[in-house]
Amino acid sequence: MSLLLRIVQTLLIIPVLLAAPTGSAGAQRAEDGWALLEKPRMVAIMRHATAPGTGDPENFRIGDCSTQRNLDESGREQARAIGRAVRAAGIRIDRVYSSEWCRCLETARLLEPAAVETLPVLNSFFSDRSTESRQTVALRAFLSTVPEDETVFLVTHQVNITALTGVWPSSGEVLLLEVKPEGQPDVVDRLLIRP
Repeated sequence: MSLLLRIVQTLLIIPVLLAAPTGSAGAQRAEDGWALLEKPRMVAIMRHATAPGTGDPENFRIGDCSTQRNLDESGREQARAIGRAVRAAGIRIDRVYSSEWCRCLETARLLEPAAVETLPVLNSFFSDRSTESRQTVALRAFLSTVPEDETVFLVTHQVNITALTGVWPSSGEVLLLEVKPEGQPDVVDRLLIRP
């Protein structure tokens, strides 16, 4: 094997190893990440678990899951696995808020945390970008009201998370945010669990 080929193979493998910690080291890093939620003014925001496709069908209606893009079985298992990881880390979730979309509500319920409440400011604006700025401002205002001593988990959509943080999350990825008093979030960690 030529030296050049070995260098190329090494360069291709390094990012995979860095992006996907495995075994006890990966589990320990995730557990340490969840522990950050115990600090004051920390919030978890999550993109719904795996739901194949993009956007929603043209006949989409809130409250009618048959008209929406929904979780598949791997998405359901991903949501359950995230819930198990949070519980294994000993983290108590005080409040869970979700978009009104079925894939977000199902993700939130499968985490098996506290009761899930809908929060319309978490609804997707994928098909109507005219509400992006207004929703993002409203979400920051909501974050500024989260009590310091409560652990809050938000389940929403990629577009909402990207507008709020600048991060393009994977399906099921959880961002841990430190929220400033005015509602501005800083991303402290990113956790992705795949079953």
